[in-house]
Amino acid sequence: MKRLRQIVTKAVIAKGKKRTECVETLCPPNAPTSILGCWVINHQYQAKRNGKFVEVTGKFEVNVWYAYNNHSKTAVHTETISYKDRVKLSFRDGDEVDSNDVKVRVLQAPNCIEAVITKQGDKIQVTVEREFLVEIIGETTVVINVHPLDYEDEWSYEESSQQPSSTSSSSSSSSSSSSSSSDSGGKDYGKDYDSSSFS
Repeated sequence: MKRLRQIVTKAVIAKGKKRTECVETLCPPNAPTSILGCWVINHQYQAKRNGKFVEVTGKFEVNVWYAYNNHSKTAVHTETISYKDRVKLSFRDGDEVDSNDVKVRVLQAPNCIEAVITKQGDKIQVTVEREFLVEIIGETTVVINVHPLDYEDEWSYEESSQQPSSTSSSSSSSSSSSSSSSDSGGKDYGKDYDSSSFS
């Protein structure tokens, strides 16, 4: 146990995910006769921890392009929708960790699934989906084993050495061969020929 050490570091200590589908009723100034298009823009949000939950509050704009007056005219109706989603947290080391550092990731931005005209014929119902992933960042303890001696993992590498340049190598070898040939020529001449053979 003497070789164990504790390191305090930042880590994800809790997570949560929630997908929401909501039906919003829009009231255009003219009674619609058909829906030509619907889109969601300008999404803004913020989040904070509340006990075992993270509350994500935000708003977005819904734009509906529709026809009215017996399909003779068109218009775009825009409304701002506010929401509050409570995302339940799942803790790894207990839910008593005192941390309000929340990280939110939007898995699905608010998106229109369906837009229909109500039975009364004067309003539009829009179904919007959204999904969030939330994380709580807090301090946690990591236990490591400390080796008592100097230690390093084995590395797989090749030793490199400087090679002489090709010019110097060839010149040195040629000079070496020329000197050796001149030496050997002198020796062979003395062996193969005798001065008495010319007399």
